[in-house]
Amino acid sequence: MKRNRFFQYVGDTPIIPISSKILLVFIVLLLLSNFFTNFVNLQLNQRQIINLTNQNLVNQLKEIYTTATNQYEIYKYSQDKDESINSIIDTAKKGFSQNNSMVMGVEVGGRLLLSASASENEDFFWDSDALYEMNEKRLDGITEGSIYFNTQRGEFLGVYKYHEDWRCYFLRAELVSDMNSSTVKIFALISGIICIITVIFLWIGLVLFNKILSNVKRITEGLYRMQASQSMELIDLSGASNDDITYLGASFNSLSATINNLLGIFQKFVSKDVVNKAYSDHIIRLEGTQRELTMLFSDIKGFTYMTETLGNDIINLLNIHYDKVIHNIHQDDGVIGSIIGDAVLAMYGTFNFQDNKSVQAVRSAWSITRVTAELREKLIFRRKEIEETRPLTESEEKVFKAVLLDVGVGIDGGTVFYGNIGSSEHMTNTVIGDNVNSASRLEGLTRVYKIPVIVSEYVKNEVETATSAYKFIEIDTVQVKGKTEGKKIFFPIDVSSADEEIIRKYEIFQLGLQAYYDGDWKQARALFKTCELDVGKVFLERISIKQAPADWSGIWTMTTK
Repeated sequence: MKRNRFFQYVGDTPIIPISSKILLVFIVLLLLSNFFTNFVNLQLNQRQIINLTNQNLVNQLKEIYTTATNQYEIYKYSQDKDESINSIIDTAKKGFSQNNSMVMGVEVGGRLLLSASASENEDFFWDSDALYEMNEKRLDGITEGSIYFNTQRGEFLGVYKYHEDWRCYFLRAELVSDMNSSTVKIFALISGIICIITVIFLWIGLVLFNKILSNVKRITEGLYRMQASQSMELIDLSGASNDDITYLGASFNSLSATINNLLGIFQKFVSKDVVNKAYSDHIIRLEGTQRELTMLFSDIKGFTYMTETLGNDIINLLNIHYDKVIHNIHQDDGVIGSIIGDAVLAMYGTFNFQDNKSVQAVRSAWSITRVTAELREKLIFRRKEIEETRPLTESEEKVFKAVLLDVGVGIDGGTVFYGNIGSSEHMTNTVIGDNVNSASRLEGLTRVYKIPVIVSEYVKNEVETATSAYKFIEIDTVQVKGKTEGKKIFFPIDVSSADEEIIRKYEIFQLGLQAYYDGDWKQARALFKTCELDVGKVFLERISIKQAPADWSGIWTMTTK
């Protein structure tokens, strides 16, 4: 599961905390509400400003109109038109309050009798539509009013009144953008205040929401861990408040405990890779494929005698044995294929594709033999303790021999069928192939050659490509019953635990084996005696004082499985 500074991810999907969603919606609604309220308020204020401005313009226009009337009388007397117009302009300018305040005297044809502005004067009344509107109203008897008109500087709002003497419209106007600028400034100021207050409340909201929804965070973090580990666990609800979220967490814990119990039972009866597939895919199908696997077959020697001697107590002994054996197999990523009485079949390479499957199998084989040897040593030590006080009875002697476990392990690998077979009502996970049977036969040969572990050439070759931790001693070339070709078998010595003397003896054995293959049985007998190994004694019994047959191929044919 990925995780960055802000979100956790399931696959490529970010998981957004519910508290963040709630807070985001709350903030958006709060901002929209504040901005909309502010906008409506400003629009209403804008209308009020326009009304006040219009009223102010009307008052100024009255003063301008009165001045124009007086100046017309002066003009008739003095004949100084420019002086009279300038007087009208001076009166108008006293009322200018904005950067683009304007007064104009517009003749009915559009020419300007006068024009004055706080920034830039006009030379013609360019808005023909506005002029047409004023003229039409005048012809209808309406000689004054308010009007919007356009100039090169933008749109103006003004009031006008027609003067009969001067034969023009006296027009007092303000640029609309000048009137709106103050409104925009106020809106920007209020918006900034809203944003600052929102940030403050956002922080307060985060603190409060995190406190209120702390149980949600606990639950989601627990679910993230379960998703990552592909396992069920209980969510820690200690100190949680008694609300519906805590109840949801407690209900999940109850469900998790039930699933864990069922999953635990399920894991005990099926192989690990099947459990993983069922957990991830939520379904198990009747399906199988050809796979390259390594098979390990382990069997307890003398099991018939143990069963006859121990009776029902054999189950307890087997459970003690399997508890260690299965644990070691699982540690090496092995999968239990089946348990049949005293025998265990395990497969390697079913789900861990990074480690060498044959190395894992050989490592498990030595773990099995070691834990069995440790159990034997404990029993032998216990016998010595008893014999210090008294001798064992005949029945105790039989029981001691019965519980003195010894195992053989055979390992082979190759292409096999691996999957689920059965029906929709009942199915089992299994492995089928000649290499599976071969692993069982190799285990049987451990009794013949009196060595704990025997592996095939396939296993030897695969292990040697991955590690030098094991030294492989060739034991024989065997043609098992039902086969037409000989197969080399090997004993893997764990170099880390074997002393140099044992390795030296096996090297002598290999020299004897080569003489045995070459048909020089006399030399072979001498070397087999010198090595002082149990496996050497097996060959001494086999070749006795005989000479190699004339058609000797070096292959020993087994008459039994």
